[in-house]
Amino acid sequence: MPVRIVVIGSVNTDMVVRGPHIPSPGETVTGGTFLRADGGKGANQAVAAARAGAGVTFVGRVGADDPGRSAVAGLAAEGIDVGFVGRDRDHATGVALIMVDAAGENAISVAPGANARLSVEDVEAARAAIESADVLLTQLETPVAAVERAAEIASAAGVTVMLDPAPARPLPDSLLSMVDVLTPNEGEAAYLSGEDRPGAAAARLLSLGVTTVVMTLGGVGALVVKEGLEASVAGFQVSAVDTTAAGDAFSGYLAVSIAERRDLLQAVRRACAAGALAATVAGARPALPRHDSVDRLLGPDH
Repeated sequence: MPVRIVVIGSVNTDMVVRGPHIPSPGETVTGGTFLRADGGKGANQAVAAARAGAGVTFVGRVGADDPGRSAVAGLAAEGIDVGFVGRDRDHATGVALIMVDAAGENAISVAPGANARLSVEDVEAARAAIESADVLLTQLETPVAAVERAAEIASAAGVTVMLDPAPARPLPDSLLSMVDVLTPNEGEAAYLSGEDRPGAAAARLLSLGVTTVVMTLGGVGALVVKEGLEASVAGFQVSAVDTTAAGDAFSGYLAVSIAERRDLLQAVRRACAAGALAATVAGARPALPRHDSVDRLLGPDH
């Protein structure tokens, strides 16, 4: 029986332009290519977890519009339970405008739309699913109040709480104290902790109540810090095309690996492999790898 992951998060339509470089303020860059695809950090992480082999339930909100219907259909096609995705008649489905340069780096601007309307009541409606999950996975493209309520329900039920604190925003200590696994990048860790050095940032986050910090370091890999452990996990060298989905692939696969009770460092290594593979494909949703591809990259001893 597959492990069970509940994802609380955002749904967006991604509008992606790939060009020679990311424009500076006031600059127009021509010669790019255009891609439209389903996206949103929450939805992407849900798809990554499903492709990793988990049974996934998604809790979110879309507009009562064509992009919303397309997004929900796309999630359902991945085998994800979409029974807790609300349709908002007053707000459009979220949109992300993504610019990608020749090196695969990106800049993203998001209009959250219906994502900003995800409520505590929406989360309460999914209480039974959260309480029966192995891992609750969430991010910060939806209101913090909804994220915190989901963490409260999960924590009380003994469900592992995993938070990808992106995009960075102030978080109450009450939320951080319920987080079992926090997955910031270096910038987000510095923002939340007030510390510039990764090790110091992780230590500060532990002092605020987080149980384990898994700090992503791009192609370098990840830093894993918990009580009695500080370890680096090496990344994978790949030819990056588009890094947009790398973090979401990492989070989805890490959640599943933790739910499967893999050794923590092995779980992070697997997540690094998923993130690396995602960076080799253009677009977000199309780039999320399937578990057989991750297995091949890891090799026979994974």
